Amino acid sequence: MKKTILTVFGILLIIAVWYFFIKSHDYQVNFTIKALPGTINQSVKTWNRQLKSEFPIVQSSLTELQQKLKFSDSVHTYNWSISMLNDSVSKVKIYARDDIHSYTNKLLIPFVDTDFEKRTRKSILDFSGKLKEHLNKFKVTIVGEEDLKSTFCAYIQVKGTQYEKANGMMLNYPLLDGILSENKVQLNGMPFVEVVDWNMSNDSITYNFCYPIVRSENLPVYPELKYKRFFGKKALKAIYNGNYITSDRAWYALLKYARNENIAIKETPIEYFFNNPNMGGNELEWKAEVYLPIEETYED
Repeated sequence: MKKTILTVFGILLIIAVWYFFIKSHDYQVNFTIKALPGTINQSVKTWNRQLKSEFPIVQSSLTELQQKLKFSDSVHTYNWSISMLNDSVSKVKIYARDDIHSYTNKLLIPFVDTDFEKRTRKSILDFSGKLKEHLNKFKVTIVGEEDLKSTFCAYIQVKGTQYEKANGMMLNYPLLDGILSENKVQLNGMPFVEVVDWNMSNDSITYNFCYPIVRSENLPVYPELKYKRFFGKKALKAIYNGNYITSDRAWYALLKYARNENIAIKETPIEYFFNNPNMGGNELEWKAEVYLPIEETYED
């Protein structure tokens, strides 16, 4: 009898040590949604900016994020884990912890619905609502393989983040368009963005904002303006409809398609834009063609 009591006590002690000292979170919230991990990842970061959090998102991978939010006398840590259940549905797990009152919460949570639990559910419900709104504001359609044609172009190189890409284009549009128009340079196609570096760990990108032009001997010379030949290539293509700020949602869709089809690609997206955002209108009618170049293979 005594041995049984000691065994039960030992098991309870181990559970208590794990629960209070090893378990990294106080509370867990789960939800499923028809969205890709990349879209959820970027939406968490957008939500964090909207909340004006003083803490930046810490990302260990596309599917693992840490977020800190300050509430009155405490800081809540949300560890986000995103996994795909099938080709279109993701499961999101949020492991929440009150950095100041963790032990108190762990003591109370089994018995009462704490303010911490209520606050966490309210916050995640707010996020999931905003995510659903966002999903209704864009559409990505995978087309498949296509050949991109070569062209000569004038371009300005820009560095920033994925979120800042559209703003960077708008800031440089008057300069690029103004120089070409003033010097009567003949345009030869739709403007496009050629990403030359994409760092997915911190969302930083370097891209060329390009205008296809007819090559001539009298092209204007300006410090910021450069010229080059964009060489044609095979690429995976998607059609994106929506605000150009979030056209990177198509990047993630093409990455997933390439993985599913076992196609080796370069993570350097190319985007052609068919609408002028300054003209307004229904954003779902804005169109961009988005490409991911296919790795070249050489046969012996």
